Amino acid sequence: MAVIEINEESPVRGEIKRLIAEADAYATSLYPPDSNHLVSAEDLVAQGVRFFVARADGVAVGCAALRRDGTEGELKRMFVLERARGMGVGRAILQAVEAAARADGVQVLRLETGVRNVEALGLYRRSGYAERGPFAAYGADPVSIYMEKPLPPASR
Repeated sequence: MAVIEINEESPVRGEIKRLIAEADAYATSLYPPDSNHLVSAEDLVAQGVRFFVARADGVAVGCAALRRDGTEGELKRMFVLERARGMGVGRAILQAVEAAARADGVQVLRLETGVRNVEALGLYRRSGYAERGPFAAYGADPVSIYMEKPLPPASR
């Protein structure tokens, strides 16, 4: 069993940029361009987003970003390499992002995902996320699913 570690890292490092490129390729294989809400690694840095990387035995296998706006947060760029799926990587990343969001005072975490991301939808539902309508700049999209989860404050 691989040792999974989650840490904040820069999304513009070479290895991480390749991981993001794999995430982009996966998303574009599933959805039309107008339904992909991809944010570049450079934009993540420019917006002051917290970026988390999952490593299995030191190798980057997954990632996610936390975009904050006051007491609201958005999960972006959640992705796990196909070879690492089923190892608990997604759950570990999600828990790390939620813990960071709570520590930052985020009270509700939202996300947008697609109808064809069956594994991700299962993870989000098992983790307490409920469907809701579009939020922020998102509009109605037949292949998008919008979800949110209230986050109780971090215990002291």
